Amino acid sequence: MLVIDAANVIGSRPTGWWRDRPGATRVFTERVRATVTAGRLDPPVTIVLEGRARAGADEAEVDGVEVVHAPGEGDDTIATIAQTNRDVVVVTADRELAERVRAVDAEVVGPSWLLDQLVD
Repeated sequence: MLVIDAANVIGSRPTGWWRDRPGATRVFTERVRATVTAGRLDPPVTIVLEGRARAGADEAEVDGVEVVHAPGEGDDTIATIAQTNRDVVVVTADRELAERVRAVDAEVVGPSWLLDQLVD
């Protein structure tokens, strides 16, 4: 199971995402779904959204990609997912979150790993 810290991944590159967080989230979610459909990422994939980014993608499971709206901090939602599932890989560069999920035996990869996988 791949769990994506969307805020961290989207924010890892200066693409102008801060001018339109919902729009950047929508495009990112579409790219992740296209990548799963193309067979470059194995489902299940969960994208965790927080704050204003939640307006960019509805909570739903489509094409093996589930969008989850964090009720508060995205990190707390990601940590809970990692704790309650097996064989979890979390995509984040957040050191504190990485420590939390490694403590429950999840693996961590950085945003560049995921961004290199995504189809355009």
